[in-house]
Amino acid sequence: MYHPLPLYIGLRYTRAKRRNHFISFISLISMLGIMLGIVALIVVLSVMNGFQTEIQARILGMASDATLSGPYGDLSNWRELLERVRKNKAVVGAAPYVELQAMLVNGSSVSGAQLRGILPKEEDQVAELREEMIRGNLDDLVAGGYEIVLGQELAAYLGVGVGDMVTVVTPQVSATPIGIMPRLKAFTVTGIFAAGMSDYDRYTGFVSLADAAKLMRLGDNVTGLRLKLTDVYEAPRLSVDIARELGGAYRVVDWTQQHQNFFAALRNEKRMMSIILFLIVAVAAFNIVSTLVMVVTDKRPDIAILRTLGASPARIMGIFMVQGTTIGAVGTLLGIVAGIALALNVELIVAWIEGLFGIHFLDPNIYYISKLPSDVHASDVVRVAAGAFFTSMLATLYPAWRAARTDPAEALRYE
Repeated sequence: MYHPLPLYIGLRYTRAKRRNHFISFISLISMLGIMLGIVALIVVLSVMNGFQTEIQARILGMASDATLSGPYGDLSNWRELLERVRKNKAVVGAAPYVELQAMLVNGSSVSGAQLRGILPKEEDQVAELREEMIRGNLDDLVAGGYEIVLGQELAAYLGVGVGDMVTVVTPQVSATPIGIMPRLKAFTVTGIFAAGMSDYDRYTGFVSLADAAKLMRLGDNVTGLRLKLTDVYEAPRLSVDIARELGGAYRVVDWTQQHQNFFAALRNEKRMMSIILFLIVAVAAFNIVSTLVMVVTDKRPDIAILRTLGASPARIMGIFMVQGTTIGAVGTLLGIVAGIALALNVELIVAWIEGLFGIHFLDPNIYYISKLPSDVHASDVVRVAAGAFFTSMLATLYPAWRAARTDPAEALRYE
């Protein structure tokens, strides 16, 4: 007598009775369907977050948080600009670079590559290239030495190792007695790195800053400055602030713009996977509709008696909304608990399955990432739970409305 009538009766209807076990079984199936849908969503979104975090870390290990370049190309006053940028509180480190497109030749093997001229000591401030070295030493890149560090896949394609020679052919041309010839220079391979990203391992090489500038005929100029910022996730805002502080005379591009298409594709893929997997929850919600329709049909005499005792249509509607919402709430709660538990341990579970059946879901010979990463985001869990619960509530509206429209005289005619 101390409970609201719709809540009290709705919770009673949720529990199994001897004469309606089938309805209770359908309710259980609906609850499990919502739970499994939420588990699938949380696990898949967490794995996709893990892959994105892993790839992002590998990209940022090689790429800078932002790059600063001149409005019309090269930077001539880069030393002065370097000192000004380093005084900015948002900048942790800065390093000059020269970038050029070239062809690398070794015998009959030819490959396009993007070469970057660097100062090894300065480069340590903005990237983790030194940690990616698997052979050789980055400090061997000295001015006038004409030495080069290649990505692992690029070196394998060209068939070269440390100590071998490769010919670098640049887009610049030279006038010779026999006509116009492309500029080329022999470089000694002094190191090989493995970043774990095909874009870098297959198509990137590093040379001395002075050697790159000489190949490009830049003199004392550089292509730009690479910047390391205090907060990589605030790079878009900080880049704008740096450009504004420099008077708007320079172009500052952050890492999200440099890899905009790639991360946009990841976001779209995550969004589409969420929509597809949410259909599992939608199917479970339809089961709630069918469950409540059967309950309303079974409880027509009870509804009629309640109406004759003075229960309003709103209260009748509330009874069945409580029942359906309870199914959705319990399924959502169980799904959240199971989903988070599975997402946090998915790497161990996958490793156990691989060991049990002797298979590899991510073959290290094919994929750069050999383990299944998982990164649970609270925002994803909240959105999934809210969406599932809201869908469950919507599923109760039509059956509850049908119950509220029950005619007491018609329902009690044959009782």
